[in-house]
Amino acid sequence: MTIPALPNSELAVMELLWTRGRLTGRQIRDRLYPDASKPQHGTVQRLLQRLAAKDLVIRDRSLGISVFSPAISRDAYASAQLESLANRLTHGSLVPMITRLVADNKLSQDEIDNLRRILEEEA
Repeated sequence: MTIPALPNSELAVMELLWTRGRLTGRQIRDRLYPDASKPQHGTVQRLLQRLAAKDLVIRDRSLGISVFSPAISRDAYASAQLESLANRLTHGSLVPMITRLVADNKLSQDEIDNLRRILEEEA
């Protein structure tokens, strides 16, 4: 399954679902737009419809009210986006990207140690 890059508005909904788990449309609206001067119900419904069309959220109607949950994990989304970026920038290779992160000191020592462990396990 190809996972498209999400615009910030849809990504904000996914972040809520990844963090909170199952939420109703109202709960999502209240968290995304806590101080909205006009109702945002329609906006949230459109965001959820678009995410459902992309197979990224699951709608459960069994409780008499729609409850939404993520259909993919944050890690699966991040992995797909990283792979897409590598395909566009480095012909699919992640090595130049990882090398650049290490060279620019963008990874913590714990992250470097974790990479080392993964590489050693795969070798």
